[in-house]
Amino acid sequence: MARQNARQNSEGLAGAATAAAERPRAEIGALRGIVPYLAPYKAPIAGALLALIVAASAVLVMGIGLRELVDEGFRSGSRDLLDNALIGLLVVIVALTGATFARFFLVSWIGERVVADIRCDVFGHVLSLDPLFYEETRVGEVLSRLTTDTTLLQSVVGSQVSVALRNLLLFLGGTAMLVITSPRLTGFVFLVVPLVVVPIILLGRRVRRLSRASQDRVADVGAFIDETLNAIRIVQSFGHEQIDRQRFTDRVSDAFATAVRRIRMRAFLTAIVMMLVFGSVGVILWLGGHDVLAGRITAGELSAFVFYAVVVAGSVGAISEVIGDLQRAAGASERLMELLATPPGLVSPADPVALPQPATGAVSFEHVTFAYPSRPDTPAIQDFVLDVRAGETVALVGPSGAGKSTVFQLLLRFYDPVAGRIRFDGVDLRDADLAALRAGIAIVPQDAVIFAADAWENIGYGRPGATRDEIRAAAEAAHATEFLEALPDGFDSFLGEKGVRLSGGQRQRIAIARAILRNASLLLLDEATSALDAESERIVQKALDHLMAGRTTLVIAHRLATVLKADRIVVMDGGRIVAIGTHADLIGQGGLYARLAELQFDRPAEGGAEPRDAAE
Repeated sequence: MARQNARQNSEGLAGAATAAAERPRAEIGALRGIVPYLAPYKAPIAGALLALIVAASAVLVMGIGLRELVDEGFRSGSRDLLDNALIGLLVVIVALTGATFARFFLVSWIGERVVADIRCDVFGHVLSLDPLFYEETRVGEVLSRLTTDTTLLQSVVGSQVSVALRNLLLFLGGTAMLVITSPRLTGFVFLVVPLVVVPIILLGRRVRRLSRASQDRVADVGAFIDETLNAIRIVQSFGHEQIDRQRFTDRVSDAFATAVRRIRMRAFLTAIVMMLVFGSVGVILWLGGHDVLAGRITAGELSAFVFYAVVVAGSVGAISEVIGDLQRAAGASERLMELLATPPGLVSPADPVALPQPATGAVSFEHVTFAYPSRPDTPAIQDFVLDVRAGETVALVGPSGAGKSTVFQLLLRFYDPVAGRIRFDGVDLRDADLAALRAGIAIVPQDAVIFAADAWENIGYGRPGATRDEIRAAAEAAHATEFLEALPDGFDSFLGEKGVRLSGGQRQRIAIARAILRNASLLLLDEATSALDAESERIVQKALDHLMAGRTTLVIAHRLATVLKADRIVVMDGGRIVAIGTHADLIGQGGLYARLAELQFDRPAEGGAEPRDAAE
């Protein structure tokens, strides 16, 4: 029986060693980053450590009982001693079972709790990071850290750490018992350790390189799937299915070929390690048998020695397995802590200047120059000077790339200008509290963002805590009620991921309702009616006219028909203001605005010209 257990644990040791060798390594010290998350849970940790000690001690006591049973029980032929041994074994088993239950429950609870805390902290932190971070970092990578890396940490904190500690105790205790039982045989045991370790080190490096390459190929497959499925309508519209199938097959084939090379090397490593482990066990047993025949040790001591050797071998195998997991978890912890350590590029000042109350939404740009960090040599706007008075409606027009959207991004303080300053109600944006600033602004973007939720949540996003009556009133003002009530569950209907169950115009009306509900002092309309048909545009424009009344409004529009009623029109080109005036004034001046008008109106020279097609 002891020989069989030795064989099973040797096989487990060989497999565990090769599995650990194939994992990419990282500094285990990187796990220090999760220590602060363990600090609040000292009591469960203490209970888990106590359970670990009890469980390890129970296992080691079994070896002593085995020695006594063989040397005393079988030699004396006493049935009472055999009965007492069984009772003692049952007591040890009960203690082991109870301690194992407590350890498993407490450690698993700690793992789940710590990872939940880390996830909340990481998600809360990435919400505070500015757009520059997302220009340089793929969202998929952030998702991977929030899901894959935290799941790996949960496995380690909630299981592998306790396994490592338990087996470390068993290794130390088992080694001490081996020395006590037979120092001579113990010396032989540790002589053969290098025979197993050397091939693991040498061949394991090759296995790890192939493992990393295999993971990279699998990542390529995942990235291709994500990109293709997110663009499924384009794929099908252009009849690209067969081409993308072949490209996917090529990537899968590359991943398979790399995996085969890794498997071949791991199989060779496993075979070498198993041969050395089994050979070493056979030699030790042969030496031990001669010691029994020579009277240097008893049969009970040999049995106990084999038992402890099995315990030590099993613990070494488990530790080698866990070390690989700890190295992977260290990498995950390092990536998560790196993300948490990434400072937001834009933060509120330590002592912010309070915005006037009630806010008026007056905006002032004072010789502002700005270039996106990804294009530092190409200014998006240059020497931009503009004062928008409270309650005024100002339209920004110009060709694509003129800098209109950049004005909105700077107002929302997604970026700070390179030169000059921007004031909101007389306060420099850099001196204001960021949350208070954005609370005073409502935006309707060109591409309406719809969340995977119902209409209540999507419209209510504009003002958390709004009542259902207020949400419904906002929907009515945006003329969204008619199509929302026509849905199967009305306002309770799930709108689909990214609003796929709605038309473009319907999505835009949801966004307008959200802005209406926000009731901010400054309204930013970025082509707010561009997705609407002529009839819907007319209806929604009435709602917007009501919303804009007495409210400071900045409008971006490519279609000049949407800005005819603006108090002033600011014409932009190449990041600069080239003209300011009313529609009639700008038509009379000629220049860029007149050329744009000529493309969209039948009689460009006349201030009252009608658009060719309001739905264009």
